[in-house]
Amino acid sequence: MAEMTWELFHQQVEMCGLCPLYQGARHKVPGQGDEHSPLMFIGEGPGQVEDEQGLAFVGPAGQLLTRMLQAISLPRDRVYICNIVKCRPPNNRVPEEAEAHQCMLHLRNQVALVKPKVIVLLGATAAKYTLGPDVRITRDRGRWFERKGVWMMPTFHPSALLRDPAKKKEAWEDMQSLRVKLMELGLYPDLYHQ
Repeated sequence: MAEMTWELFHQQVEMCGLCPLYQGARHKVPGQGDEHSPLMFIGEGPGQVEDEQGLAFVGPAGQLLTRMLQAISLPRDRVYICNIVKCRPPNNRVPEEAEAHQCMLHLRNQVALVKPKVIVLLGATAAKYTLGPDVRITRDRGRWFERKGVWMMPTFHPSALLRDPAKKKEAWEDMQSLRVKLMELGLYPDLYHQ
C-alpha cells in the first residue's frame, strides 16, 4: 500500500463516496492550517459557509474560534483545523453514527500526517468519536486525556458559545488550560516565553 501523503489524502477525500453525505455537498471540507502543527482542533462537520467555501471553520463559529486563539496569543495559521466528517450534513444536523465511522478513516490519516502533540475536541461529536461514547462534554470539558502520547481536551464547540454565551467563561478557562499545556510541553516557544 502506498504511503499516506497530503496529496493522496486530499485525493481520497475528494473521491470519497463512503457515506451519502457527499451527495449533498457543494464542496468537501478536509481541513486546513499548518500541516506540521503540534496542535490540532477537531470539530463536528462543515456548516453552510464551510460547504460553500470548502474551508473548515470560516463561518461565525470559525470566526469565534479565531478570536479565542488570538486571546491566547496563538495565530490561527499555526494550528491545524478539521472536522469529524468532511461533508456538510443536511441542515447542519449532527452526523449519524455510520457517517462519522465511515469518515474516521480520513481523520486517522490526518492525525497520522500532522502528528499533533495536543488535540482540542470542539463539542460533543468530536469528543464522542475521538475519546469514546462515554465522554460527556458538560462533565468532561476542560479535562486532559492522554492517548498514545497525544494530549486531548474536549471543550465546547464555538457554535454552542454563540447559542449560549454563558458558556464562554468555561471555554475561556479551557483555552487558558490549553495555553498552560502548550507551555508545559515546550510547544510554540516563540510565542510562550517563560
